[in-house]
Amino acid sequence: MEIGIVGAGIGGLVAALGLQRDGHGVAVFERAHQPGAIGAGLSLFGNSFAALDAVGLGGVVRPLTGGDASLFRAGQRDPSGRWLTILPPAAVALLRVVHRAELHRGLLTALRPGTLRPGTEASVAPDGSPVLTVAGNRLHFDLVIAADGINSRARAALGLDPGLRYSGYTAWRGVTRGPVKLNGDAGETWGRGCRFGIVPLPDGRVYWFATQNLPPETVFVDGRAELLKSFGDWHAPIRELLEDTDPEALLRHDVSDLARPLESFVRRRTILLGDAAHAMTPDLGQGAGQAIEDAAAITLLLRESMNGGGCGAAGPDTGNPDAASPGAAALDAAVRAYDSSRRPRSQRIARRSRVAGQVGQWEQPVAVAVRDAVLRAIPGRLAGEAALRVQQWEGPAASTRGRPVF
Repeated sequence: MEIGIVGAGIGGLVAALGLQRDGHGVAVFERAHQPGAIGAGLSLFGNSFAALDAVGLGGVVRPLTGGDASLFRAGQRDPSGRWLTILPPAAVALLRVVHRAELHRGLLTALRPGTLRPGTEASVAPDGSPVLTVAGNRLHFDLVIAADGINSRARAALGLDPGLRYSGYTAWRGVTRGPVKLNGDAGETWGRGCRFGIVPLPDGRVYWFATQNLPPETVFVDGRAELLKSFGDWHAPIRELLEDTDPEALLRHDVSDLARPLESFVRRRTILLGDAAHAMTPDLGQGAGQAIEDAAAITLLLRESMNGGGCGAAGPDTGNPDAASPGAAALDAAVRAYDSSRRPRSQRIARRSRVAGQVGQWEQPVAVAVRDAVLRAIPGRLAGEAALRVQQWEGPAASTRGRPVF
């Protein structure tokens, strides 16, 4: 088959690589002239690698990551450094961490030459037919995958956009200039209306993030000064992490997710993938993981449904692309199965992530005291079991046989 992908983020690139390895023709259209990932560290849990391994990409991604984070004590602390809850080692045993830019670069390098078309605006057909408009030309594909992010133009064009919801907090991210000793402790620290997270990177540097309850689009003259004011007296090594981060490299964005879950991830032969389909808050660390699962799911469903059958090369629109494609019934079944398998799981995780963020950002003193007391009372084993349930992935075939996909 010939497949057009809009967006060269992590989800779009994993889809492109998986589909290419199955023999499909793939073209990736990216608006940016120099595609690159904006971000810092990225946590990939066991479900990410289960999905990557299923489409033969685990060997591409694993060497880019480090597994040291799984050796650290993780959970939630209060600003004094006292642990509120500690996750059992099994909950993070498969966790691997990578700098987002390095992962993105590795995926781009693995693409076949000519696959990526940077600096190219591609618009989907509003009726969902597998046609992309590029520089005034209509290109016909057998399937179009829109992986164009949280502000997806494709989602809006297809009439599926529910709008975005501001979470009420902003997020700062940074990476230290050099290694910082963490003494075996990582995870998150929860305060009143703010949190701080610590994640070791493979090279010894530390990826950190901080959140604050703020009105949207708040402007700061000196971001690091604001962070030191808010977090500088929290437990070690938080001040050291902030001071060892280049102020010019600080990233900040207001955290938003979809205002409502989508009623469908598909419109005829166009599917939404990643943040375009289920943009979620980062509170469970599953944004990239769910995009990777999406990419693996469509790859596996096409593999199973098409049995290696192919379709013609992309070219000018011939009028009725749905009817013209060989194996049309099998392709349509794969698209429907993608929606039925991916929508329930990804939307369930998005809801849990939203709730986790809301609780973590509580700032009323009594509410925070109750929250912290509950965390201390809950056995770490139970928290670990909840984390592991999120990390379990069996692939889309299970759901098509009537079994749940976790």
